[in-house]
Amino acid sequence: MDQDDFFTNLLNKFRKIVNDYDFLNENISIAGTVLTNEEAIGHPTRKDYPLLTGKERLMQAEFKGFRGQAFTDMPGLFSGTISSIIEKEPENNWERAVLISTVNAVCAYLGVTDRTVHCKNNEPEECAKGLVDYVKKHFGNPKIALIGLQPSMLESLASFFSVRNLDLDKDKIGKIKFGIEIEDGEAKLNEVLDWCDIIIATGSTCTNGSIVHYLHKKPVLFYGTTISGVAALMNLPRFCLCAQ
Repeated sequence: MDQDDFFTNLLNKFRKIVNDYDFLNENISIAGTVLTNEEAIGHPTRKDYPLLTGKERLMQAEFKGFRGQAFTDMPGLFSGTISSIIEKEPENNWERAVLISTVNAVCAYLGVTDRTVHCKNNEPEECAKGLVDYVKKHFGNPKIALIGLQPSMLESLASFFSVRNLDLDKDKIGKIKFGIEIEDGEAKLNEVLDWCDIIIATGSTCTNGSIVHYLHKKPVLFYGTTISGVAALMNLPRFCLCAQ
């Protein structure tokens, strides 16, 4: 599946929901706001999360009192109708973040998905420990391709499993974290996916469009809030332990 196919399918599913509930006719407004670090993640003890190092920001859409979020490296403000968001396929990371945060907020309101608001303070550490237990229970002792540098998850997973970590951030590639080299998410993609038994991928692969690289390859598990509504609509497995 290429990127266009994925977002075409996602948009078709979301458009059906919007039409079924007459949200288009009600001219519902979605306001997207870019959260501060404190609003997004609180005050965690560790300071190496992408939100705190300036590489990503968390956009938030609000719909009828429900919130939906999306990580993106292209943050920006948006205010408009659902109709204006779904009239065409997104063409860049900002447009994908607007769409995905909106999908998450609407799906949360309808009860289609849950845990759409990022966990805070030291909850990411708790989530990472829970991920280790989840992998042991469902996959045994696999070789893991971790997509995206999520420090607490990498540290926890690397303590129990053989892990290779891919990332697209040029400033991170080549660095050693918890004994694991951060590898180039483009140049090493095929090699690492051939090597691994399972893929554990950040939900922000939705906003940068790279999600299509991880579908139908190996067993895949997406993590986080960004993919909450998308996972529900597209029937993708998701792990998110501590989000609201």
